[in-house]
Amino acid sequence: MSTDERATLPVPDYDHLPLATLTDRIRSLDAAALGDLIVYEEAHGAREPVLTVLRARADQLAAGAEPSGGNPAGTQPEHAPAPQGPSLGGTDAPPINPPSQGVPTNPAQPRR
Repeated sequence: MSTDERATLPVPDYDHLPLATLTDRIRSLDAAALGDLIVYEEAHGAREPVLTVLRARADQLAAGAEPSGGNPAGTQPEHAPAPQGPSLGGTDAPPINPPSQGVPTNPAQPRR
């Protein structure tokens, strides 16, 4: 598949998803979309753990399982924003003393 074909895969950013995330994402795919991923993986990465997961899901669909109602292009937890917390600049710690040689805005006092 070319870059254009990679962009049409049923799971966005397929090549960069962790296996656990991919396992959840493929549950919403039908047999044809899953087949596209299997063909792509066999031709490009041929990663055995990924192929095992894809083939197991294909077997489930062949045995009568239904795709889930999820969205393979939904919010990706691996791209979630960082948790919000206190900013590093707003601490209650005392200010850092300038070095003994001083700084241009606060020259050192002569030593006694």
